[in-house]
Amino acid sequence: MSSPAEFYNSLPPISKAYGTACLLFTTASQLGLYDVFYIALLYDYVFKNFQVWRLITNFFFLGKFSINFGIRLLMIARYGVQLEKGPFERRTADFLWMMIFGALSLLVLSAIPIFQAPFLGISLVFMLLYVWSREFPNAQINIYGLVTIKAFYLPWAMLALDVIFGSPLIPDLLGIIAGHLYYFLTVLHPLATGKVILKTPMWVRKLVARWRIGAPTPQPSSRSGAQPDRSTGVAFRGRSYRLNE
Repeated sequence: MSSPAEFYNSLPPISKAYGTACLLFTTASQLGLYDVFYIALLYDYVFKNFQVWRLITNFFFLGKFSINFGIRLLMIARYGVQLEKGPFERRTADFLWMMIFGALSLLVLSAIPIFQAPFLGISLVFMLLYVWSREFPNAQINIYGLVTIKAFYLPWAMLALDVIFGSPLIPDLLGIIAGHLYYFLTVLHPLATGKVILKTPMWVRKLVARWRIGAPTPQPSSRSGAQPDRSTGVAFRGRSYRLNE
């Protein structure tokens, strides 16, 4: 069995960076090093006081140390890592763009009064879960040893459990909406029209290449009849997997 350090070093770059940032922000808050008020998404402070950092920092707080915080962190370590190591393998720029697109979508959604939330970290994690559930729809997931369901239904099952345990509904729901928006733009719409309208911007590819984040993206095949290059933004192929529990 590998040591914790070996496990941490084996994690793919984007999931590792995001999970680490969430852990550090929460730890610093628990130690009283800062007040979470100063990183919360409060649009009045963003636009009137030009505190633009709030548009980013709110994604790194998953709540105080608790069972729910541990579950969210494990969701990043499992579902985010499986996405980045599986469907997005050697496509670090595409995975990073998915996270950025999800964050931007959540910022827009949270501007709607009924969806207002001071922290969108849980929503971004739920978006990862939703995308994972569409990429691995037939994986068998055992929930707390009580029931086994297909991964396709996992986001809704987790949302229902959060409601039962008294957690807010809105953060989970926002993540599902953002995840489905990404799924629609990268899968459903291209399948229906043959047009890809959501592609990874060149600046994201240049950023990843400049900082040498992850493995370089392989060149698309020029063979006749080859599958379309997934770097164009289509992130799903309708595959299904079974994961060992």
